[in-house]
Amino acid sequence: MLKLRLKRNGRKRQPAYRIVVMENTTRRDGRPIDEVGYYNPIAHKSVFDEEKIVKWLNCGAQPTETVFHLLKKCKIIKE
Repeated sequence: MLKLRLKRNGRKRQPAYRIVVMENTTRRDGRPIDEVGYYNPIAHKSVFDEEKIVKWLNCGAQPTETVFHLLKKCKIIKE
């Protein structure tokens, strides 16, 4: 099953995350199928490629709980 989830990057104690599409059995920092956004909790900055996200959601990819709340906050998902 495909998931929209966070992939950690950044330095120690300074996390930054990429929002990626990957298989749910792949490890957290494994190779993604597609990168669709960026989230930095320290700087409170998030960037999303809305077209790609909608495309993957229509293909059946399921967002994780955290990604769901980020997309809902940016009004990409309306529920």
